[in-house]
Amino acid sequence: MRKLVFATNNAHKLDEVRQILQGKCEVLSLQDIGCDVDIPETATTLEGNARIKARYVYEHYGYDCFADDTGLEVEALEGAPGVYSARYAGGEGHNSEANMQKLLTEMVNIKNRSAQFRTAICLIEQGEEHFFEGVVKGHILEARRGDQGFGYDPIFSPEDSGRSFAEMSGAEKNRISHRGRAVEALCAYLAR
Repeated sequence: MRKLVFATNNAHKLDEVRQILQGKCEVLSLQDIGCDVDIPETATTLEGNARIKARYVYEHYGYDCFADDTGLEVEALEGAPGVYSARYAGGEGHNSEANMQKLLTEMVNIKNRSAQFRTAICLIEQGEEHFFEGVVKGHILEARRGDQGFGYDPIFSPEDSGRSFAEMSGAEKNRISHRGRAVEALCAYLAR
């Protein structure tokens, strides 16, 4: 079975992607290849950050690799937090609670709660770059709901679902999520 490295240190993302690609290819983690570097995400676009991470692994470890970057894009906030979603509240690391609280505070008294999650994937295969995208539209809830998932999942409700991502099982979320859609596009490419 073909092996691909998924350039992420996020265990939740790794689990989601392994579930989606199960039986199609073996997904190696950064830990599996001995990479303990926190690859900086310094680009100003999701595609740019995905490219930086995939390129780093390919150039330093020699594995075909893919990486993603995901942003929550809120219409009333002109696309923010976008590429800065993971570090929206500032500070060190990725503090999901602080990020959600900042967003909920900024959305108080805003009627237009339309938003979308967008994932960009960069695959580097034998040195060649390929990009894939997945989008799910929805809206920002007024309060957290559910205890599944991670990140902004408790405050994002995909269109026509009536639930937050955090109220869905992993399998339910993967069927409709931005990351699921981007990974499905990657799968279709790999199966060609």
